[in-house]
Amino acid sequence: MSLPGRSHLVGLIGGGITASLAPPLHERAADRLGLRYLYRPVDLEALPGHPGPVSAQHGVRLLGAARELGFSACNVTHPCKQLAVALVDELSEEASRLGAVNTVLFRDGRMIGHNTDVTGFAAALAAGLPAADLTRVVQLGTGGAGSATAYALLAAGVQRLELFDVDRPRAEERAAEYARLFPGAEVRALSGEQLPEAVGEATGLLNATPIGMHHHPGAPLDLELVHPGLWVADVIYLPQETPLIRRARALGCPVLPGGGMAVGQAVDAFTLITGQAPDREEMARDFAELVTAQQGPSAPTPPTPVESTPAHAESQPAAEDEEAGR
Repeated sequence: MSLPGRSHLVGLIGGGITASLAPPLHERAADRLGLRYLYRPVDLEALPGHPGPVSAQHGVRLLGAARELGFSACNVTHPCKQLAVALVDELSEEASRLGAVNTVLFRDGRMIGHNTDVTGFAAALAAGLPAADLTRVVQLGTGGAGSATAYALLAAGVQRLELFDVDRPRAEERAAEYARLFPGAEVRALSGEQLPEAVGEATGLLNATPIGMHHHPGAPLDLELVHPGLWVADVIYLPQETPLIRRARALGCPVLPGGGMAVGQAVDAFTLITGQAPDREEMARDFAELVTAQQGPSAPTPPTPVESTPAHAESQPAAEDEEAGR
C-alpha cells in the first residue's frame, strides 16, 4: 500500500521512446489518487554522448543505476526486456516463464521483475472479448509482444494455437516452448503455405507484428483471408484502428484493438509500483485522449477501456519486437 506522503520516481528505459504515452498516462492516474508521482522516459536513442546503435547492455546498466539513484521502479522495453532478467533478484511467474521483464520494482535494495504485457493482454481479452471462441487461434508474430500474447492466450484456455512468423525458426522455437509449458494445448508453427488454410479454419486471429503501424503500413496478411467466423485482435494502438481491425469490423467480427493491451499493461504496472489500483475506465479515457492528441482522431474512438475494444502504455518495439505504438 502506498504510504501517505510517499513519492514515486519511475523511469521508462528503451529505444525510441521519447514520444511514449506512458508518462502522462501514469501521471494522470496518480493525480487522481493524490499521489506524488514523476515518470520520466530514458530514451537510449537520444542520450547525449551515446551515438550509434541502441545498446541493450547500456539500458540494463541504466536500470542498475536507477536503483542506486533512488528510483521506485522502472518500466523497460525493447531492446532491454530479455537482458534485464539476469539483473533482477526475483522474477514473477510470468516473467520467469517468458524470460522477459517490462516492470522492475526496487524494494529494500532488491530488484523484482514482472511482465505486465501478459497480464495486460489477458485483462483486455477477458474484458473486450468475453465470449471469444478459444478453440483454434492463429497468431501472427512471435517477437517480444507475441511471446506475451501467446502465453496469455494459452493461459486463457486456447485449445489450439498456431504461430506464424517470417522468422520460421523462431516460431518453431516458441511453439516447442509453449507446448512444454501448456501440455494440455496443441501448439505448432505455421509455414506461409499453411497460413491461409489455418486462418480459414480458425476461430480467432491475433496480430502481434508491427505491420499496420504508421511506420510499418499495411496488413500482416492478405485481408481476403479474414472471415466473419473470426474474432480479431491486434497489439497495435497507433493508429487506433489498423487495416486489419477495420476489415474485421466491416465483416462484423468481434474486435480487440491494441489499446486494450496498452491500458491493461499500464494499469497493472501502476498498481505494482504504487500499491493502488487506478480506475481502469478513467485510464482508458485518458489513453484515448492522449492517442487522439498525438495522432489525430481515428474512427471510431472506443468509449470504454476495452471494447469489443480499448484498454501499455509502454513504448513501441522495433521491427518484430516493436511495441505496438507506445
